[in-house]
Amino acid sequence: MSESSSPPSSFQPEVPAHFATFLAFDFGAKRTGVSVGTRLMRSAQPLGTIAAAGDAKFEQIAKRIAEWQPDALVVGVPFHPDGASHENTLRARKFARQLHGRYGLKVFEVDERYSTTEALSNGAKDADAASASIILEQFFRSWV
Repeated sequence: MSESSSPPSSFQPEVPAHFATFLAFDFGAKRTGVSVGTRLMRSAQPLGTIAAAGDAKFEQIAKRIAEWQPDALVVGVPFHPDGASHENTLRARKFARQLHGRYGLKVFEVDERYSTTEALSNGAKDADAASASIILEQFFRSWV
């Protein structure tokens, strides 16, 4: 089941110590950025963007899970600047539930407000993958 960090919640779930490798996703209906990182290094590396929807998207995700063997997944969940939910908040949370259901891995949700803006301001060539890295590094700073 997904763990939520919905603003303004201060609850932060405990991340088991044996969770060492994480894949992170910046979910989008047409494109989903992917990043990998480790607890030890507390940094993330962009893996590119999946430009697919539906089952095709999940086939690409399955390949990355098989390759990287993550202990858990992290999904960026967007909110309005004031912390309110919107339609994409619900879509990202549904995606997180689908990941958990399909792959049986623990999924953590991270508030991803401004991650794409930050990626673009840093000159990212692949803003979706860079945003996934920002989301994962935020997770490491906040929860691990």
